[in-house]
Amino acid sequence: MKKPAKKTPARPANPTGRADKRPHEVRIIGGQWKRTRLAVADRPGLRPTPDRVRETLFNWLASLAGVSGGELPGWQCIDAFSGTGALGLEAASRGATSVLLCEQDPVLVEQLQKLKTKLSADAVRVERGNGVTALERAPAGTLHAVFLDPPFENEALYVPSLRAASRAIDDAGAVYLEAPRAWSDEELAPLGLHVYRHMKAGAVHAHLLRKGPAPAA
Repeated sequence: MKKPAKKTPARPANPTGRADKRPHEVRIIGGQWKRTRLAVADRPGLRPTPDRVRETLFNWLASLAGVSGGELPGWQCIDAFSGTGALGLEAASRGATSVLLCEQDPVLVEQLQKLKTKLSADAVRVERGNGVTALERAPAGTLHAVFLDPPFENEALYVPSLRAASRAIDDAGAVYLEAPRAWSDEELAPLGLHVYRHMKAGAVHAHLLRKGPAPAA
């Protein structure tokens, strides 16, 4: 008599039907910590900015700063939805003298604290909290750059964080916005911003925003 065949346990269903293509690590592109690898924790909504998008972004910022080599000497920055810390740590690596990494997830906050210690990143401060609140607390017109990369699924964060960032940057400063769609000058005008640069990489729309109305065509 044959024994009944063993049943293979069913695998958990993948609700998206796609393989998980999120990177397990990213790297710092330039500056004193160039090529340093940053682990990407498996956390809900965590979606680090791709290396090539960050390279383009920091070339844009260096051009605004009028310096060569991609450096940002003396800059003050807030990375409001920090995640892996890749954006804020990149700024600190390139010479920013004050970088606040703000993150709500306690696991990611602990990881950021360990990175700060490992890199002896004296210019970096890690804070567990709400990114919008951190921006609203910043004195008006004091920041050179604000990095906004909120969870794509939380659309309610975009307008308040953009409004707070617009108030916090100085007249020559910039706001980096990463979003699942392109933002128009018409949408940004009530928030005191306009699109200075834009690129699309896969599902990511990367914007560099400046204060004031869009220049006349």
